[in-house]
Parts: sequence; structure tokens; C-alpha cells
Amino acid sequence: TAFLALPVFCHAAQAAVEVGQPAPALVVHQLDGSSFNLAAMKGKVVIVNFWATWCAPCREEMPVLDAFYKQHHGRGVEMIAVSVDRPRYRDEVRATMKDFAFPAAMGGDSDENGFGMPSAIPVTYIVDGNGIIRARLSPDQTRLTDKVLSDAITPLLAR
Repeated sequence: TAFLALPVFCHAAQAAVEVGQPAPALVVHQLDGSSFNLAAMKGKVVIVNFWATWCAPCREEMPVLDAFYKQHHGRGVEMIAVSVDRPRYRDEVRATMKDFAFPAAMGGDSDENGFGMPSAIPVTYIVDGNGIIRARLSPDQTRLTDKVLSDAITPLLAR
């Protein structure tokens, strides 16, 4: 699987985002204008996905994420896809997202992003209902599939 390094275009340092630790703050303005605040999602399992329009592995994962989101949203699964594209590519991000049900935001439209900009994409974090990061998924470790998502998330929904 190809794994693309993210070009450096901001000075935000990669945060220490560790599995088993509380999720950092994430407050972003979604493409539809509404606000997403990870801290307000207590009690829900949240998928936080960092991606870009130019990233082929990111685009490959999106239908899998979309199908999972559609199937499990009613059971308490929330999601935000944070694009690390530069602001001038907002139209491309919007065009890509029109095919998917889950909400998205531009990384540059964050009021608070304790995750920082990832060193490589795609990367997906699974945050449990208590705000603890329970999984970090990236193609250099394992390919994102419905089974991988189910294995990571279904036990969290039962809590």
C-alpha cells in the first residue's frame, strides 16, 4: 500500500496523540458551516480521519468509512473527516465530500486542533464515549476495512 508523507505547510507540531490517552481538543468548522467539537461528543464513539484530496490511500478508505458511518451512525457513531488540503483546494474537498454522508472540515478551519497536523496520511483515530483514544489506524500498519473498523468500534458501542 502506498503511504504518502504530508508536505510541511504549517508550523503546528505533531501532538503526542497516544492510544489509551484522552483525545486532544478538536473544534473545527465543518464544510456545511456547522461546528464540530470532539469534547461535546461524550457518550458517542467518534471516528476522526485526517485525509487529503491528492492522497490515493485516503480516497480508497473513504467509501469504507462512509459505509461504516451510514450503518452505525444510528447506534452512536459520529465522524469527522479533517482535510489537510491547503485552503485554496476547498472546492476540490467539497466536490470529493458530496459523495459521502459523513461530515468534513478543512484542517485550517479549526479553532482548536490538539491532534496537530499528522506526519503522514491517512490516519484515523477511534475515540470512545469517555473521550479516550482507543485505536490509531493507518495503512502502514493495517489496511482500513469494515472488519478493522468493526473490531475497533463495536466493543466500544456495547459499553
